[in-house]
Amino acid sequence: MKKTLAFAFCLLGILGLSGCGSQSSVGVVANAEEEATITLRFAYASNSQPVIDAMNKFGELVEEKTAGSVKVKYFPDGQLGGERELIELTQSGAIDFTKVSASALESFSKVYSIFSVPYLFNDEQHFFNVMENEEIMQPIYQSTTDLGFSGLTYYDSGQRSFYMVDGPIHTPDDLKGKKIRVMQSETAIRMVELLGGSPVPMGSDEVYTSLQSNLINGSENNEFVLYTAGHGGVAKYYSYDEHTRVPDIIIMNDAIKERLTAEQQQAIEEAAKESTIFEIEAFAQAIEEEKRVATEEYGVQFNEVDNTPFREAVAPLHDEFKNHPDFQTLYRMISRRRGVIDEKRNQSAVRISRSMSVDRYDHHCLVASILANDFG
Repeated sequence: MKKTLAFAFCLLGILGLSGCGSQSSVGVVANAEEEATITLRFAYASNSQPVIDAMNKFGELVEEKTAGSVKVKYFPDGQLGGERELIELTQSGAIDFTKVSASALESFSKVYSIFSVPYLFNDEQHFFNVMENEEIMQPIYQSTTDLGFSGLTYYDSGQRSFYMVDGPIHTPDDLKGKKIRVMQSETAIRMVELLGGSPVPMGSDEVYTSLQSNLINGSENNEFVLYTAGHGGVAKYYSYDEHTRVPDIIIMNDAIKERLTAEQQQAIEEAAKESTIFEIEAFAQAIEEEKRVATEEYGVQFNEVDNTPFREAVAPLHDEFKNHPDFQTLYRMISRRRGVIDEKRNQSAVRISRSMSVDRYDHHCLVASILANDFG
């Protein structure tokens, strides 16, 4: 609450000085000649190119489906902060959309922690069977409505595996005593502990310098961090244990959405889902190229891993979730989607061939300043 008040005072002060009386009740009115045009603000942290392209596609589709009455303006590359800050800004209504890892949403709704359970999904098909199932996903998306925002759709973020500075990982024994960066997720922390490593939670923008300075010995993510984020210049051993497949989630401020017309709301929902199809295809196509460039430019070595001992080591996490009263039903529903032939998903498959180190109050002032410039 204190952080929200700090932001509110800072934003109000700057907007007051900026003469921003032209701000509409929903987004930003483009200009006096286009009063019917609503501009919604979408901020995101650093991302791989396929994901950026998909978010841009979302904006194009929104404008197209609303006949230009709604447009999307982007604040990319962590301009307004890391994932936690972006969730808080969406919650407060300072921005209208963001895209973050499901793991980042754990501290806002514990139900999202299910996605950080290692080896939750048997394979890629199982993952998509779950993510395309509305009976499973809608309650998850709506679990934050009391906080002022909801999920719109998901993006595929690939399989996460360990990558290291000193050498490849073959068994959990290779992780013993190693400092491993994890997302700020209690489930991810528990996973690394069970595998024998020493988890170090931190934002994505801190990972490169932490690898470089030996603050950490390795990290875990998909292949896009190797060249796109430059991590392969320091950590040259990528080991395919494929422990998790954590989706990204696009969230939207509920108050903003409710002020739109029913037609505009439907257009945004349709655009979000269509951008997911675009993202899945683009992501899959770009992975092999990322691996090729990481190998040629940085000399990254990839090795396959028998993940059986990894699965055995993290079995206690599965027991905790499937026996927890808050997760029993959800865990069972996800398990039942293994091997299910999903016609809707099969039809879709045809079409699918750096954290800020400023004081939190100062951060809100910085955000307010950037948004005020947008209003002006």
